[in-house]
Amino acid sequence: MVSKSLINPEKKRVLTPPFAWIDRRFLFNGFLAELGPQENLLYFFLVLVADRDGLSYYSYDKICQLLTLDVDDYIQARNGLIEKDLIAFDGRQFQLLLLPVRHKSLQSKRISREQKDAQSLADIFSRFAHMG
Repeated sequence: MVSKSLINPEKKRVLTPPFAWIDRRFLFNGFLAELGPQENLLYFFLVLVADRDGLSYYSYDKICQLLTLDVDDYIQARNGLIEKDLIAFDGRQFQLLLLPVRHKSLQSKRISREQKDAQSLADIFSRFAHMG
């Protein structure tokens, strides 16, 4: 087991209500990697401002102002998050949703595809080595 110690104990973070949280599966199940930069920005913003039920009432103009997004980027990010079933939006409020369940077969397909990509790169480098 790795021994852990605080780098700066005087400034240890203390979580007091209200606090924002993100399910660790957001990283480990590949959601972070699948989202575009504006989608991640909007998602993290909504996590920060949501109440304990995951609801947020920020208007699009306030979100655009705070995140320095233009309206088109905001709409694209919002619609992308809705399509990926990460948020719901009824025209006036947002709701952060439970992360969709990732089946192992989907994860293994992604890993298999990545392994094939790595093998393809290895084949390309091997061909270059034999050319010289």
